[in-house]
Amino acid sequence: MLHHVELYVSNLRKSTDFWGWLLEELGYEPYQSWEDGRSWKLGPTYLVFVQTEARFLDIPYHRSRVGLNHLAFYASSQQHVDQLTSQIKERGVQLLYHDQYPYAGGSEHYAVFFEDPDRIKVEIVAP
Repeated sequence: MLHHVELYVSNLRKSTDFWGWLLEELGYEPYQSWEDGRSWKLGPTYLVFVQTEARFLDIPYHRSRVGLNHLAFYASSQQHVDQLTSQIKERGVQLLYHDQYPYAGGSEHYAVFFEDPDRIKVEIVAP
């Protein structure tokens, strides 16, 4: 079982707005908060977002480099994926593979793909 994931972000406020909304829609609850970080928890697993030090901001994240490619979460249903997709669009979030929605992951894989403020790919999958 996964204990936690910690992500360093370029702009904690933007990431908190983005991830806080999304994670709470998926059932996570605020867990920890301090000057340079926030976390949300669901069951025993939590996600942490920490402000990157200024000296590292000139090295941007890219999901195709070595490291994290994307995070995938379960929605409660296909309707939940559709609801979140509508909300994602309303928030002006960059959708990925929108021309193949909701089957960009294959004919048996009902999901939406999009990017967070640092361009980390996020996937929401119907069970």
